[in-house]
Amino acid sequence: MLGGCRRALPAALGRALQGRAAGPGRRAVSTSWCPVGSAFDAKQQQQQPLRGGAAGRETGLFGVPELSCPEGFQEAQDKALHESEQLVQKACSTPPGPETVRIFDQLSDSLCRVADLADFVKVAHPDFAFREAAEEACRNIGTVVEKLNTDVELCQSLRRLLADESVTSSLDPETRRVAELFMFDFEISGIHLDEEKREKAVDLNVRILDLCNEFLIGTHLPNKIDKHVLPEHIRYNFIAEGNYLQVAGLHADCPDDLVREAAYKIFLHSNAQQLSRLEELLASRNSLAQLVGYETFAHRALQGTMAKNPETVRQFLEKLSDQLSKRTQKDFEMMTKMKMKLNPQNSTLMPWDHPYYSGVLRAERYNIDPGLYCPFFSLGACMEGLNSLFSQLLGISLYAEQTKRGEIWSEDVRKLAVVHETEGLLGYIYCDFFQRPDKPHQDCHFTVRGGRLRENGEYQLPVVVLMLSLPHSARGAPTLLSPGMMENLFHEMGHAMHSMLGRTRYQHVTGTRCPTDFAEVPSILMEYFANDYRVVNQFARHYKTGQPLPKNMVSRLCESKKVCAAADMQLQVFYAVLDQIYHGKHPLKKSTTEILKETQEKVYGLPYVPNTAWQLRFSHLVGYGAKYYSYLMSRAVASMVWKQCFAQNPFDRAMGERYRREMLAHGGGKEPILMVQGMLQKSPSVEDFVDALVSDLDHDFETFIMDS
Repeated sequence: MLGGCRRALPAALGRALQGRAAGPGRRAVSTSWCPVGSAFDAKQQQQQPLRGGAAGRETGLFGVPELSCPEGFQEAQDKALHESEQLVQKACSTPPGPETVRIFDQLSDSLCRVADLADFVKVAHPDFAFREAAEEACRNIGTVVEKLNTDVELCQSLRRLLADESVTSSLDPETRRVAELFMFDFEISGIHLDEEKREKAVDLNVRILDLCNEFLIGTHLPNKIDKHVLPEHIRYNFIAEGNYLQVAGLHADCPDDLVREAAYKIFLHSNAQQLSRLEELLASRNSLAQLVGYETFAHRALQGTMAKNPETVRQFLEKLSDQLSKRTQKDFEMMTKMKMKLNPQNSTLMPWDHPYYSGVLRAERYNIDPGLYCPFFSLGACMEGLNSLFSQLLGISLYAEQTKRGEIWSEDVRKLAVVHETEGLLGYIYCDFFQRPDKPHQDCHFTVRGGRLRENGEYQLPVVVLMLSLPHSARGAPTLLSPGMMENLFHEMGHAMHSMLGRTRYQHVTGTRCPTDFAEVPSILMEYFANDYRVVNQFARHYKTGQPLPKNMVSRLCESKKVCAAADMQLQVFYAVLDQIYHGKHPLKKSTTEILKETQEKVYGLPYVPNTAWQLRFSHLVGYGAKYYSYLMSRAVASMVWKQCFAQNPFDRAMGERYRREMLAHGGGKEPILMVQGMLQKSPSVEDFVDALVSDLDHDFETFIMDS
């Protein structure tokens, strides 16, 4: 999952074009670097200093001097806004030419350097004062951004450039494309409207930002219930607060059917305030889209994506659902039989049963116990495995680097330098891997600073954060990962490599600043590497004995994931269809809850539970509004790339270089479908996407025979 600045700055002025390896020459290996695996073992987690560091010197968060205290956000914000005012004046007075595009990108960078960093701090910093200051900075810069999006004079400076054929014909392809992307961002913000309507567009955008923040907070808040409502023997599963019980999640893995049922009904119980937020958010998005000339918000959101329009998304989801239908029905029948076996008194399969009984079936059929795998997946070993894979595939190594005092927000955060064998230092990854109070329980990649070619010819190195929710290790033992945690680590590291290798000339399209349905491809592709025995065998060793993970255990684990996988995918289709309806034609024909009920029973197949409102917990409606289908489409592309390019040899350096050249290097500076075509040497159709997803559900015959 991606976090960080995905806004449009004029409109985000937030993306940066293809500009391969535009940075400075190779940098020597620093004496303050140490092997990546050793930075994550048990002793290192107790914050033993890395050799050669400069821990005595003080700085601010991420090395930004102003951010040594919460008040520094105001200073950083004021500095960025002052710089942006100067750049706006410069853009408006500069004759049309390449310099205009460079100034726009500087403007993008000056705002994003604060907004991106604040986007992370406001959700992850342990100090409330820092979170509050970051939230305020996000809101203030967001408001300025929306005003810039509708600044007519600023837009005219870009329009003059694009209207002058003699100038545009002299631009190199990447600069011209970035100029066109900036203009596109102006247009979807309503630059063509009269002054009154432009002001309305700004107001709508600001209100939408506020509603998104409010709705997102609401998706995670627990619900309370009088403890006497629940049977006494299940109350211990929930947090007690006087006479109330706090239900903060679905308890999907609990073996007690009654606990799961209670959690589902209480946690998903409708909330009038949250419902009002969602309704206003959807209506405001629709109003904005129609104000700037789009039929629906989905039509506006899908401009420039692989799918391009809601019609293609609808076709993709319908065809996929048709192909999954019979398989999903069989999966539900298997789950029902398992429920009858374990709970004969109540054999009706309900929504709270799906995750639990599919897990029971996987464990029973393939003897999968996560506890058997964890000793082979120490965090240090997994990091060394990633290091080895990147080294063989891309010529990249990861090194742990000592941080300065004040640079990190928690003592267990680790800073990694990403170094190419010939190009030198490419950027930094801050690894915020461990659980702590008030830290969101989600795995996410945040862009903190985008890469770009600076005016002095030096390359601004990208900086990202990978945030996981790993448990702290037992004393004297390394942190041990479940197979799911290991796969998530690989997934998020895929995003990080995209950020490091999307070394674009312009910040506006750097790294993961690309269409959402392409942004998940590199991360999902890494999941295929994480499930390949040849890759796993390079690092999976028992932390006590050094014994390698047996091949049949890896095979069983991979095949177990295909059990009930059709039903799992059908659930994702349901979410994606619901997202499309919510962001489709308005006013909606029914309430969001009635639409949920109708869509769930039609697309998913399990019954709607009265008085529940799952959509109020659908946090992806904020960052992935009208784009939730992206996970499925990205998975289809990743599947095709894996099968065609890496399945035969996951360490093929020539194919790794091709992958970097065709898919990673461009960031968002090239149409996503063209990047896919370059890698696959063909243009995939909707049917190809569907076939790729469905073929992944087929069991491996060799493993099936072996286990039989």
